[in-house]
Amino acid sequence: MKYTYPTYQRYQIEPSTGQGSQLTATNGKTYLDFTSGIGVCNLGYKNPALLAQVHDQVDKLWHISNLYENDLQDQVAHLLVGAADKQVFFCNSGTEANEAAIKLARRVTGKAGILAFTNGFHGRTYGSLSATDNAAIKTGFGPFVPDISFAPYNEQAALAQITPDLAAVILEVIQGEGGVVLGDPAWLQAVNQKCQATGVLLIIDEVQTGMGRTGSLFAYEQFNLDPDIVTLAKALANGIPVGAVIGRKAFAKDFGPGSHGSTFGGNLIAMAAAKGVLQQLTPDFLKDIKAKGQEFQQDLQANLAALPNVVAVSGLGLMAGIQLTDKLSADQVVQQLQKVGLLTLTAKHNVLRLLPPLVTTTAALHQGISLIKQVLQEVPYESISR
Repeated sequence: MKYTYPTYQRYQIEPSTGQGSQLTATNGKTYLDFTSGIGVCNLGYKNPALLAQVHDQVDKLWHISNLYENDLQDQVAHLLVGAADKQVFFCNSGTEANEAAIKLARRVTGKAGILAFTNGFHGRTYGSLSATDNAAIKTGFGPFVPDISFAPYNEQAALAQITPDLAAVILEVIQGEGGVVLGDPAWLQAVNQKCQATGVLLIIDEVQTGMGRTGSLFAYEQFNLDPDIVTLAKALANGIPVGAVIGRKAFAKDFGPGSHGSTFGGNLIAMAAAKGVLQQLTPDFLKDIKAKGQEFQQDLQANLAALPNVVAVSGLGLMAGIQLTDKLSADQVVQQLQKVGLLTLTAKHNVLRLLPPLVTTTAALHQGISLIKQVLQEVPYESISR
C-alpha cells in the first residue's frame, strides 16, 4: 500500500468476499474466521436480513442531520434499553463512545477524576487513550488528559482508590486488548458497590464484549452489575461504523442541546444495520450462543490448556485468549494459522485472541480449535521464536 500511512502492521491477505464465518481472499484461499473483524461482524458475512435492511435504507435516504427528528434512532435506542429508565447517545466508534461517557460523567457529577485500570483499553483519541493502560500506543503522544489515574485490575487494593472526589470509574468486565482477562465477579460487584457508596459513576466499556459476544446482550449482565453508563460500538451494526452511550435517563438534563454532538452519529444506514442486529439477538438466539460458548470454552480447555507452550486459557462465551509461553510469539502463531486456513488475533501479554462470529457452527468451532492445536504442537519453537 503506497498512499496510506503505515499505522497498521498488515498481514499479506486481502479478503474480498465472505459468507457466514468464512472469508475468501484475493489469493483465492478461503479462511475460517475467528476474528469477526476484531469483534465487529458478530452475525457473520452476507447476513441476509441485514443486507435487506441496509439495502432498503440506502434506497430511501443515506443521511440526515441530527437537527431533525430520527425515528430510526429512537427505535434502536428502545431496542437497547428495553424497559429500563435509560437513554442513548449515538456516535461512530468505541473511542468516541468512551470520550462521550467521560464528558457525561464529569458534567453530571461536577467532578473531574476518572479511575481506570491496569491493562484496560478504551480507545485512541485523547480522553480514551488517557484512560488506557498501554504504554506502547501512548509513546510520543503526551501530555494526556489530566485527572485520570489507574488502579490494579482484579485486586482488592483498587477499592481504596474509589473515593468521593472521583467523577467515575471506567472498566471492562473482560479486558479484551489487555489479554482476555476476566474480572472476578466478587471484585466487580465490590467495585460497583463502592461506586454507589461514594457517589461515583460506574462506566462499563462493552465495546468488545457487548452485543451477544459472551451469551448475553451485555457481558455485565452475567456479573450482576448496575452500571450508570455503558459504552458500545464494534458489533452494534455488524461492520457499519457506529457507537453508543447508554446512560440513566436522569442524566438527560446534563446532556441537553449543544452539550455534545456528532455529525454522523446515528446515521440512517448505521441505524438500519443496528436495528437488524438487535432484532436478531433474541432471547432464544442468545441462549443458543451461551450454550455454544460454554462448549467452545470447554473444548479450548480440554485440547489446549495442557499443551507445554500454553500458559493459560481464558474467556467467556465466544471470546477467548490463549496465553503462550515466551518461547512462542503470538503474532507469528497467527501467521502460521493463516497458512492452515484460520484467521486469529493477538492481545497484550503474548495472547492468541479468538473472536469467532456468533453464527459459527459448533463443528467449525471445533475445527478451528483443532487447527490451533495442530500448529501449537507441530511448529518447532525455533521457527516462530521471538
